[in-house]
Amino acid sequence: MFRYFSLLLAFGCVIHPSHGTEVMVKDKDDKLCLYANLMVNFSVSYEAADNKSNTVQFELPANVMSDGSKCEETNSMLKLDFGAGHSWSVKFTINGNVYQADSITFSYNLSDSTIFPKSASNETVSVIVRPHITDVSMDTCYSCNSKETIQAESVNQTLWNVLIQAFISNGTQSKNLTTCAADLPTPTPTAPDTTTVAPVTNVTTSAPPSTTTPTPTLPTPSTGNYSIKPDENSTACLLANFGLRIGVKQGEKYQEINLDPNRTSVSGSCGGNSSELVLVSSAMTISFAFTNDTKKFRLQGVNVTAKLSSGTVFSEGNSSLSLWEASVGSSYMCNKEQNYTITGQLNVFTFDLQVQPFEVKKGLFSTAEECFLDSDLSFLVPIAVGVALSFLIVLVLISYLIGRRKSRTGYQSV
Repeated sequence: MFRYFSLLLAFGCVIHPSHGTEVMVKDKDDKLCLYANLMVNFSVSYEAADNKSNTVQFELPANVMSDGSKCEETNSMLKLDFGAGHSWSVKFTINGNVYQADSITFSYNLSDSTIFPKSASNETVSVIVRPHITDVSMDTCYSCNSKETIQAESVNQTLWNVLIQAFISNGTQSKNLTTCAADLPTPTPTAPDTTTVAPVTNVTTSAPPSTTTPTPTLPTPSTGNYSIKPDENSTACLLANFGLRIGVKQGEKYQEINLDPNRTSVSGSCGGNSSELVLVSSAMTISFAFTNDTKKFRLQGVNVTAKLSSGTVFSEGNSSLSLWEASVGSSYMCNKEQNYTITGQLNVFTFDLQVQPFEVKKGLFSTAEECFLDSDLSFLVPIAVGVALSFLIVLVLISYLIGRRKSRTGYQSV
């Protein structure tokens, strides 16, 4: 059982005063395993009963419950429940000697009239986004006083005065910090060298060698078999098999990266209306957010953080997708290679795909609904195009002959 403590003084990382929402999570041995002290503002747009769109703003309150939080060896979750059915949670995973926040899930209950007056809906909506909390050294606190605004459909979340340490060892919070880039001082630019250099003459030079290296063609990625279980004694509640590649564009440079299933850790969650699959490798972290409306499920969100060959960290996502749609209680299948444009800078390629995020029975895939490219009708498309082109050519030829005949008849009658 995890417990919530409201503190008057910060514990550990003492250079930060207490502020905002502060929680301490303890493990089954009653040892501190996760600490958080942060401020979050929400801006939510929703449909009101008078067919108008309202926007409300509110803060994460100081009084929250963290019973849903958990600490495990390689992944942990901070889950804060507040108000009338609202929650805010962060998932953390270890990647070598560092840890990171893979995703933030914000769920808000539109039936709460104190926050959402005259709402036209009573449903609980969830959005999943990815924060820029990456490469945090183990046994250090992540610190970021600067504001970070994370945008998603209808929801903006602003985080600041953040102090978090996940994976606390021996129950003792560290006093060492990993500071976010926004808080680091901007380096002073160096003045240009104005020393005059005498020109060199009579020097023979050759053209510099080309620095353009063709991008090597990647092999087809291996197919990984991924599953999520509610607990160790249960069968899988989410199944996914696929080979995966991402295409990343930064400026004029484009790079593709395969996901290696043999070096990938799996985490996620299953719910009645939403499920999530998170895959973490040394090259990338990618999360898939699924939703259903009781009849159909679909892939709604994809978030990717990747380490590029240039050494930079790439992070992109989209939470308003509508992909991999199939009936709830069945699986979605597409064996052919698929290329999905997630954002202008991110593409996702799948191979031998089969996924079922809801109503998995006995840990096995249900009957699959195939994508169009796998269906028996897909071969008719090129045939139909060919017939249409042939018909168009015949029409053009007939029109030409008729026009030529009329022109010749007119000439002879003169």
